[in-house]
Amino acid sequence: MNRQTMIALAVAVVLGLFAVFIANSYISGREQKADLTGTTKVAVAAVPLAYGTDITPDKIKFVDYPKASLPPGSFTSAAQLLPEGKKRFALMTISINEPVLASKISGEGQGASIAALLPEGMRAATVRINDVSGVAGFIQPNDSVDVLITRTPPGGNQQFTDVLLQNVRVIAIDQEAKNSDGTPKLARTATFEVSPIDAQKLALAQEAGNLSLVLRKPGEANNPVVETVSNNDLRYNMYGGARYPAPASVGNYGAALTEAITVPKPTPAPRRAAAPKKKAAPEKPKVEVFRGTQSNEYKVGGYGG
Repeated sequence: MNRQTMIALAVAVVLGLFAVFIANSYISGREQKADLTGTTKVAVAAVPLAYGTDITPDKIKFVDYPKASLPPGSFTSAAQLLPEGKKRFALMTISINEPVLASKISGEGQGASIAALLPEGMRAATVRINDVSGVAGFIQPNDSVDVLITRTPPGGNQQFTDVLLQNVRVIAIDQEAKNSDGTPKLARTATFEVSPIDAQKLALAQEAGNLSLVLRKPGEANNPVVETVSNNDLRYNMYGGARYPAPASVGNYGAALTEAITVPKPTPAPRRAAAPKKKAAPEKPKVEVFRGTQSNEYKVGGYGG
Protein backbone atom coordinates (compact mmCIF):
# COMPACT_ATOMS: atom_id res chain seq x y z
CA MET A 1 0.00 0.00 0.00
CA ASN A 2 1.59 3.25 -1.11
CA ARG A 3 1.75 6.56 0.70
CA GLN A 4 -1.14 8.23 -1.18
CA THR A 5 -3.46 5.37 -0.32
CA MET A 6 -2.61 5.66 3.37
CA ILE A 7 -3.32 9.40 3.34
CA ALA A 8 -6.67 8.92 1.60
CA LEU A 9 -7.67 6.20 4.06
CA ALA A 10 -6.80 8.41 7.08
CA VAL A 11 -8.80 11.31 5.65
CA ALA A 12 -11.80 9.03 5.07
CA VAL A 13 -11.66 7.75 8.66
CA VAL A 14 -11.52 11.32 10.08
CA LEU A 15 -14.43 12.45 7.92
CA GLY A 16 -16.41 9.39 8.92
CA LEU A 17 -15.87 10.05 12.65
CA PHE A 18 -16.85 13.68 12.17
CA ALA A 19 -20.05 12.65 10.37
CA VAL A 20 -20.92 10.23 13.18
CA PHE A 21 -20.40 12.99 15.77
CA ILE A 22 -22.62 15.43 13.86
CA ALA A 23 -25.35 12.81 13.49
CA ASN A 24 -25.27 11.92 17.18
CA SER A 25 -25.46 15.57 18.19
CA TYR A 26 -28.42 16.16 15.88
CA ILE A 27 -30.29 13.10 17.13
CA SER A 28 -29.60 13.96 20.82
CA GLY A 29 -30.84 17.53 20.30
CA ARG A 30 -34.05 16.30 18.68
CA GLU A 31 -34.65 13.87 21.54
CA GLN A 32 -34.01 16.55 24.17
CA LYS A 33 -36.30 19.01 22.39
CA ALA A 34 -39.01 16.37 22.09
CA ASP A 35 -38.63 15.61 25.80
CA LEU A 36 -39.07 19.31 26.75
CA THR A 37 -42.04 19.86 24.48
CA GLY A 38 -43.79 16.71 25.62
CA THR A 39 -46.15 16.28 28.56
CA THR A 40 -46.13 14.42 31.83
CA LYS A 41 -48.74 13.54 34.42
CA VAL A 42 -49.09 15.99 37.34
CA ALA A 43 -51.25 15.63 40.46
CA VAL A 44 -54.11 18.17 40.74
CA ALA A 45 -57.07 18.51 43.08
CA ALA A 46 -60.15 16.55 41.99
CA VAL A 47 -62.29 18.31 44.63
CA PRO A 48 -61.85 21.58 46.58
CA LEU A 49 -59.32 21.02 49.37
CA ALA A 50 -59.73 23.29 52.41
CA TYR A 51 -57.22 23.77 55.20
CA GLY A 52 -56.73 20.57 57.19
CA THR A 53 -58.29 18.28 54.55
CA ASP A 54 -56.86 14.75 54.52
CA ILE A 55 -55.42 14.13 51.04
CA THR A 56 -56.55 10.73 49.79
CA PRO A 57 -56.32 9.09 46.32
CA ASP A 58 -59.99 9.86 45.58
CA LYS A 59 -59.39 13.61 46.08
CA ILE A 60 -56.62 13.92 43.48
CA LYS A 61 -56.23 13.15 39.81
CA PHE A 62 -53.40 13.28 37.28
CA VAL A 63 -53.54 15.47 34.17
CA ASP A 64 -51.09 16.12 31.35
CA TYR A 65 -48.80 19.07 31.95
CA PRO A 66 -46.10 20.51 29.63
CA LYS A 67 -42.72 19.31 30.81
CA ALA A 68 -41.21 22.72 30.16
CA SER A 69 -43.75 24.39 32.50
CA LEU A 70 -43.89 22.08 35.48
CA PRO A 71 -44.65 24.04 38.70
CA PRO A 72 -41.91 23.72 41.34
CA GLY A 73 -42.91 21.18 43.98
CA SER A 74 -45.37 19.29 41.76
CA PHE A 75 -45.92 15.53 42.03
CA THR A 76 -45.78 13.23 38.98
CA SER A 77 -46.93 9.98 40.63
CA ALA A 78 -49.28 8.80 43.35
CA ALA A 79 -46.44 7.02 45.17
CA GLN A 80 -44.50 10.28 45.30
CA LEU A 81 -47.47 12.26 46.64
CA LEU A 82 -48.92 9.64 48.99
CA PRO A 83 -46.26 7.23 50.25
CA GLU A 84 -47.70 4.05 51.70
CA GLY A 85 -48.74 4.46 55.36
CA LYS A 86 -48.00 8.21 55.47
CA LYS A 87 -50.74 10.85 55.36
CA ARG A 88 -50.62 14.38 54.04
CA PHE A 89 -52.94 17.33 54.75
CA ALA A 90 -53.76 20.54 52.89
CA LEU A 91 -52.24 23.63 54.52
CA MET A 92 -54.22 26.11 52.42
CA THR A 93 -57.19 26.13 50.07
CA ILE A 94 -56.57 24.26 46.78
CA SER A 95 -59.17 24.68 44.04
CA ILE A 96 -60.32 22.04 41.57
CA ASN A 97 -57.70 21.30 38.85
CA GLU A 98 -55.10 23.35 40.74
CA PRO A 99 -51.73 21.54 40.99
CA VAL A 100 -51.03 20.01 44.39
CA LEU A 101 -47.65 21.48 45.37
CA ALA A 102 -45.32 20.56 48.21
CA SER A 103 -45.59 24.12 49.59
CA LYS A 104 -49.38 23.75 50.00
CA ILE A 105 -49.49 20.41 51.82
CA SER A 106 -47.87 18.94 54.92
CA GLY A 107 -44.79 16.74 54.86
CA GLU A 108 -44.94 12.96 54.74
CA GLY A 109 -46.71 11.70 57.85
CA GLN A 110 -47.06 15.20 59.34
CA GLY A 111 -50.31 16.78 60.51
CA ALA A 112 -51.87 20.02 59.32
CA SER A 113 -49.73 22.76 60.86
CA ILE A 114 -49.79 26.44 59.96
CA ALA A 115 -46.23 26.64 61.27
CA ALA A 116 -45.07 25.04 58.01
CA LEU A 117 -46.27 28.13 56.12
CA LEU A 118 -44.43 30.71 58.25
CA PRO A 119 -41.31 32.42 56.88
CA GLU A 120 -38.24 32.63 59.06
CA GLY A 121 -38.72 34.94 62.07
CA MET A 122 -42.50 35.31 61.64
CA ARG A 123 -45.32 34.20 63.95
CA ALA A 124 -48.95 33.11 63.54
CA ALA A 125 -51.32 35.15 65.73
CA THR A 126 -55.06 34.49 65.97
CA VAL A 127 -57.61 37.13 67.01
CA ARG A 128 -61.37 37.18 67.54
CA ILE A 129 -63.51 38.94 64.95
CA ASN A 130 -67.21 39.09 64.08
CA ASP A 131 -69.16 39.00 60.82
CA VAL A 132 -68.92 42.79 60.42
CA SER A 133 -65.29 43.31 61.40
CA GLY A 134 -64.36 40.32 59.19
CA VAL A 135 -65.71 42.09 56.06
CA ALA A 136 -68.77 39.79 55.92
CA GLY A 137 -66.75 36.67 55.20
CA PHE A 138 -65.09 37.89 52.00
CA ILE A 139 -61.56 37.88 53.44
CA GLN A 140 -59.68 34.76 52.33
CA PRO A 141 -56.27 33.27 53.15
CA ASN A 142 -53.35 35.13 51.54
CA ASP A 143 -55.34 38.39 51.45
CA SER A 144 -53.75 41.49 52.97
CA VAL A 145 -55.61 43.56 55.55
CA ASP A 146 -55.22 46.52 57.89
CA VAL A 147 -56.10 45.92 61.55
CA LEU A 148 -58.03 48.71 63.31
CA ILE A 149 -58.64 49.05 67.04
CA THR A 150 -61.59 50.95 68.54
CA ARG A 151 -61.34 51.75 72.23
CA THR A 152 -62.47 54.09 74.96
CA PRO A 153 -59.61 55.44 77.12
CA PRO A 154 -60.00 55.05 80.90
CA GLY A 155 -62.11 57.89 82.23
CA GLY A 156 -62.97 59.08 78.71
CA ASN A 157 -66.43 59.74 77.34
CA GLN A 158 -65.79 59.10 73.63
CA GLN A 159 -64.30 56.37 71.46
CA PHE A 160 -61.17 56.48 69.31
CA THR A 161 -60.19 54.35 66.31
CA ASP A 162 -56.53 53.86 65.33
CA VAL A 163 -54.72 51.84 62.67
CA LEU A 164 -52.92 49.17 64.67
CA LEU A 165 -51.19 47.24 61.85
CA GLN A 166 -50.94 47.72 58.08
CA ASN A 167 -50.57 45.20 55.25
CA VAL A 168 -50.88 42.04 57.33
CA ARG A 169 -51.11 38.71 55.46
CA VAL A 170 -54.02 36.46 56.42
CA ILE A 171 -52.98 32.83 56.90
CA ALA A 172 -56.37 31.39 57.80
CA ILE A 173 -59.95 32.48 58.47
CA ASP A 174 -61.73 29.97 60.71
CA GLN A 175 -59.70 27.37 58.78
CA GLU A 176 -62.06 27.80 55.82
CA ALA A 177 -62.93 30.70 53.54
CA LYS A 178 -66.22 29.39 52.15
CA ASN A 179 -69.10 27.14 53.11
CA SER A 180 -69.77 23.84 51.35
CA ASP A 181 -72.23 25.56 48.97
CA GLY A 182 -69.62 28.14 47.93
CA THR A 183 -71.06 31.10 49.85
CA PRO A 184 -68.70 33.21 52.03
CA LYS A 185 -68.26 31.88 55.54
CA LEU A 186 -68.79 34.35 58.39
CA ALA A 187 -65.56 34.10 60.32
CA ARG A 188 -65.13 34.18 64.08
CA THR A 189 -61.32 34.08 64.19
CA ALA A 190 -58.52 35.24 61.91
CA THR A 191 -54.90 34.09 61.89
CA PHE A 192 -52.23 36.55 60.71
CA GLU A 193 -48.58 36.27 59.74
CA VAL A 194 -46.86 38.89 61.92
CA SER A 195 -43.55 39.69 63.57
CA PRO A 196 -43.10 38.83 67.28
CA ILE A 197 -43.67 42.45 68.39
CA ASP A 198 -46.82 42.73 66.25
CA ALA A 199 -48.11 39.52 67.82
CA GLN A 200 -47.76 41.20 71.22
CA LYS A 201 -49.66 44.25 69.94
CA LEU A 202 -52.52 42.05 68.74
CA ALA A 203 -52.73 40.24 72.08
CA LEU A 204 -52.85 43.54 73.99
CA ALA A 205 -55.28 45.15 71.54
CA GLN A 206 -57.84 42.37 72.07
CA GLU A 207 -57.99 43.26 75.74
CA ALA A 208 -57.95 47.04 75.20
CA GLY A 209 -60.74 47.33 72.60
CA ASN A 210 -62.48 45.87 69.55
CA LEU A 211 -60.58 44.83 66.42
CA SER A 212 -61.79 45.32 62.85
CA LEU A 213 -60.27 44.26 59.53
CA VAL A 214 -60.03 46.38 56.38
CA LEU A 215 -59.35 44.53 53.13
CA ARG A 216 -56.48 46.01 51.11
CA LYS A 217 -55.76 46.07 47.39
CA PRO A 218 -52.84 43.71 46.58
CA GLY A 219 -49.52 45.53 46.21
CA GLU A 220 -50.78 48.83 47.62
CA ALA A 221 -48.14 50.77 49.57
CA ASN A 222 -48.58 51.48 53.27
CA ASN A 223 -49.84 54.90 54.33
CA PRO A 224 -46.94 56.57 56.19
CA VAL A 225 -49.30 58.95 58.03
CA VAL A 226 -52.31 57.57 59.88
CA GLU A 227 -54.64 59.65 62.05
CA THR A 228 -56.73 58.89 65.08
CA VAL A 229 -60.47 59.24 64.46
CA SER A 230 -62.83 60.11 67.34
CA ASN A 231 -66.49 60.92 67.85
CA ASN A 232 -65.74 64.57 67.16
CA ASP A 233 -64.85 63.65 63.57
CA LEU A 234 -68.34 62.20 63.11
CA ARG A 235 -70.00 65.30 64.56
CA TYR A 236 -68.11 68.17 63.03
CA ASN A 237 -66.07 66.82 60.11
CA MET A 238 -68.37 64.54 58.13
CA TYR A 239 -68.91 67.16 55.42
CA GLY A 240 -67.72 70.73 55.17
CA GLY A 241 -65.41 70.62 58.18
CA ALA A 242 -61.90 71.99 58.21
CA ARG A 243 -60.38 68.52 58.34
CA TYR A 244 -62.51 66.85 55.65
CA PRO A 245 -63.82 69.41 53.09
CA ALA A 246 -67.19 68.69 51.50
CA PRO A 247 -67.04 66.97 48.06
CA ALA A 248 -67.96 69.24 45.16
CA SER A 249 -70.72 66.85 44.06
CA VAL A 250 -72.46 67.12 47.43
CA GLY A 251 -73.33 70.80 47.06
CA ASN A 252 -75.31 72.36 49.86
CA TYR A 253 -76.26 68.97 51.26
CA GLY A 254 -72.95 68.78 53.09
CA ALA A 255 -73.52 72.07 54.87
CA ALA A 256 -77.09 71.10 55.74
CA LEU A 257 -75.96 67.73 57.06
CA THR A 258 -73.20 69.31 59.10
CA GLU A 259 -75.68 71.77 60.58
CA ALA A 260 -78.11 68.93 61.34
CA ILE A 261 -75.62 66.77 63.20
CA THR A 262 -73.53 69.47 64.85
CA VAL A 263 -74.16 69.73 68.55
CA PRO A 264 -75.18 73.37 69.23
CA LYS A 265 -73.00 75.26 71.64
CA PRO A 266 -74.82 76.36 74.83
CA THR A 267 -75.82 80.07 74.91
CA PRO A 268 -74.23 81.82 77.89
CA ALA A 269 -76.71 83.26 80.42
CA PRO A 270 -76.88 87.10 80.49
CA ARG A 271 -74.96 88.65 83.30
CA ARG A 272 -76.80 90.81 85.86
CA ALA A 273 -75.71 94.39 86.08
CA ALA A 274 -73.72 95.05 89.22
CA ALA A 275 -75.49 97.20 91.84
CA PRO A 276 -73.98 100.68 92.21
CA LYS A 277 -71.76 101.04 95.20
CA LYS A 278 -73.00 103.31 98.00
CA LYS A 279 -70.92 106.38 98.70
CA ALA A 280 -69.33 106.39 102.08
CA ALA A 281 -70.86 109.00 104.47
CA PRO A 282 -68.56 111.94 105.26
CA GLU A 283 -66.79 111.62 108.53
CA LYS A 284 -68.32 113.80 111.29
CA PRO A 285 -66.17 116.38 113.11
CA LYS A 286 -64.74 115.43 116.49
CA VAL A 287 -63.99 117.38 119.72
CA GLU A 288 -61.34 116.16 122.13
CA VAL A 289 -61.83 117.19 125.80
CA PHE A 290 -59.01 116.87 128.37
CA ARG A 291 -59.76 116.32 132.05
CA GLY A 292 -56.54 116.21 133.89
CA THR A 293 -54.46 113.48 132.27
CA GLN A 294 -57.44 111.85 130.51
CA SER A 295 -58.81 112.81 127.12
CA ASN A 296 -62.16 111.96 125.53
CA GLU A 297 -63.36 112.45 121.90
CA TYR A 298 -66.93 113.54 121.07
CA LYS A 299 -68.57 113.68 117.60
CA VAL A 300 -70.49 116.84 116.96
CA GLY A 301 -73.19 117.74 114.44
CA GLY A 302 -76.13 115.73 113.02
CA TYR A 303 -78.35 116.27 116.03
CA GLY A 304 -80.20 119.30 114.81
CA GLY A 305 -82.76 119.71 112.03
